[in-house]
Amino acid sequence: MCGIVGYVGRQKAAAIMLEGLKRLEYRGYDSAGLAVLQGDGITLVKSIGRVAALAKLASSRKLSGTCGISHTRWATHGGVTDANAHPHVSSDGQIALVHNGVIENYVHMKRFLLEKGYTFKSETDTEVLANLIAYHYAKQPAVNGEGSRFLEAVRKTLLHVEGTYGIAVLSPAHPGEMVAARKGSPLILGVGEHEHLIASDVSALVSRTQNVVYLKDGELVHITPAGFTLSTLDLADVSPVIDQVTWSVDEAELGEHPHFMRKEIFEQPLALENAMRGRFSADGSSANFGGLNLTPADFRTIDRFVFTSCGTGWHACLVAEHLIERFARIPVEVDYASEFRYRNAPLDRDALFFVISQSGETIDTLAALREAKRKGYKCMAICNVVGSTIAREADGGIYQHAGPEIGVASTKAFTSQLLISAMFALYVARMRDMSFADGVEYIAGLKAVPDLARRVLEQAPHIQNIALRYAKYNDFLFLGRLSLFPIALEGALKLKEISYIHAEGYPAAEMKHGPIALISDQCPSVFLVPKGELFNKVLSSMQEIKARKGLIIAIVPENLELPEGLADEVITIPDCHEAALPILATIPVQLLSYYIAVARGCDVDKPRNLAKSVTVE
Repeated sequence: MCGIVGYVGRQKAAAIMLEGLKRLEYRGYDSAGLAVLQGDGITLVKSIGRVAALAKLASSRKLSGTCGISHTRWATHGGVTDANAHPHVSSDGQIALVHNGVIENYVHMKRFLLEKGYTFKSETDTEVLANLIAYHYAKQPAVNGEGSRFLEAVRKTLLHVEGTYGIAVLSPAHPGEMVAARKGSPLILGVGEHEHLIASDVSALVSRTQNVVYLKDGELVHITPAGFTLSTLDLADVSPVIDQVTWSVDEAELGEHPHFMRKEIFEQPLALENAMRGRFSADGSSANFGGLNLTPADFRTIDRFVFTSCGTGWHACLVAEHLIERFARIPVEVDYASEFRYRNAPLDRDALFFVISQSGETIDTLAALREAKRKGYKCMAICNVVGSTIAREADGGIYQHAGPEIGVASTKAFTSQLLISAMFALYVARMRDMSFADGVEYIAGLKAVPDLARRVLEQAPHIQNIALRYAKYNDFLFLGRLSLFPIALEGALKLKEISYIHAEGYPAAEMKHGPIALISDQCPSVFLVPKGELFNKVLSSMQEIKARKGLIIAIVPENLELPEGLADEVITIPDCHEAALPILATIPVQLLSYYIAVARGCDVDKPRNLAKSVTVE
């Protein structure tokens, strides 16, 4: 959600931080600000609105300091105002702080600080942290030098905090120094030459360095231009592990595309190729996953899978459920991550957990993983971000290798998750009762997917023309069956996310059990038409809608012929293996949602009220 960028070095901090904030705009925010150490004080600039407005304000302030912190805020505590924007400065002017997360016991701490004479200008929980650090700093004698005094004040404050945080802190008494810490909210240290950066997302760092340290929960880092030291809240020293970012800043640029969402839709063939690369057995009959850390014998003992995620990832879980049960014949349970951690569901002893998260930082999914591990279950992760919290805490997993996804509405990460789910279904099925020949056929079907996806993308102009005709409508239904039902849910979600159109997804057969009351010539229905035994069943549902003057957009495999006049618009997808069908059916609904949003003048990459990675509960 909120974004943090901090800089300590020899260059002017403001320009570097503003560049980083621009790279974090996709995360969703409503205000932005920065603080730079200049002379013997803190220069503070902040504003509601976009980073561009902050940059305009900052340009008039002649910010020459080489140490600073900055932030994009997504409101939790307090409204969208300049006063509530970060950074926050303690009332004695000694501490400046930016913060991602939620401080649950801030009311109690605020009362204590008011009694001690500290004052507040905002409604936020963050300002409480700034004042509490100032309080502990004023009490704290120097310990092994003044730098330690600053670090110890932050440490003592965090011992009192209940909730989540990723923070970066400055003090004018310590020019050229920064302290940062995390618990439940991601924070990454960028290691450069005579400079160091701190950020909530690696995309804010890659233009300056490819060397990063992923902070773990309960860790603090004391940073200067010359170096950094890591420690824990309980005073233990930590030996840093420096990782290498494997993608370049060019991959996070728009290039020739008007929006990141469009760019990432068209990157899907490459992302799908990357998901498969090196993951098929030498005999071409099964999948290989090197990071699951379980043997085939281990998998033979598993009698149920539990998949959990949020939003688009949850739809990927539903597809995984269908494919695993269909091909591997093992029961699968799918749960919302936000519900799983609270409902205390009875679980099979020999269940294996999977969580799906593009960012690897989604707070509800991370909490579900921790709850399952607390109960003694092995937990796997399907994740796109190397070094993320979920990737580190899972017992094993599968990286997507989809590259950076900047658009808030997930596209290439989702189809990558679908492909990996299909590969995992094959992996388990071949350990059970799928034959060698069926495995070879299955893999041939998956290997064809990138080229088939390119063929779907060639229909973008046709889908754009349909979108222009349908952009005026304010209600949509998306309907599918079996593995296409989750794609109906995903299509409805995409349209809601970026077009602000009311849309619902249903199993096609459920339409007559209530949703049919919505049918009119002002509520188009998007049908995901399957081949096989359900084809005629879905045709019957379409005819029920046409009988009530409903409009129909049909997404149909190219070898199927619809009765003349049944659909008002037809989008074809190539004939494919059953396991690949959800992937190819997804691309037209992504394009339809994208082009409708553009036609309605919506901000596609920064939809209102949404954030890319939800890191607060």
